[in-house]
Amino acid sequence: MKKTHNHPLSHSSNNPDTAAYRHGVGIVLFNSDGHVLIAERLDNPGGWQMPQGGIDAGEAPETAVFREMEEEIGTRNAKIIGMMQEWISYDFPPALKKKLWKGQYIGQRQKWIALRFLGKDNEINMNTHSEPEFSRWKWVPLRDLMQYVVPFKREVYERVIREFSKYAGTPE
Repeated sequence: MKKTHNHPLSHSSNNPDTAAYRHGVGIVLFNSDGHVLIAERLDNPGGWQMPQGGIDAGEAPETAVFREMEEEIGTRNAKIIGMMQEWISYDFPPALKKKLWKGQYIGQRQKWIALRFLGKDNEINMNTHSEPEFSRWKWVPLRDLMQYVVPFKREVYERVIREFSKYAGTPE
């Protein structure tokens, strides 16, 4: 039996209100040890997440992921190793809906992309953008990711972990 797209995170084309969601990319950056990069938000100390960002009009997710990676962590030195087929959406908590993007969006609709970092740790710089989002960063095993996730992103991160766990080991 074919599974339908009625999962609460799968706001697919049968959801007429995708315009209410900010379209973006999620970045799952793996190092040579198979760990993923997470960063602590400046506006929410103790709130850790994987880098993510918006997709510009007419921009492909594969292009946006490198632009956003450079803006948020100061490097493009990576290669794409995987991409989720579907878009995953989540709603902002009520307190954030009014604050973020002047209330224009009710949540985010993201294409999650796995990348292998090809550089050295000293290439990662949280302060390259005029408005940095993060205060610090670290590599964590993918299996430990849920210890850091804010509650409203938990389902998204669970899906990302299931999808990209195959990249968590060290590369051949």
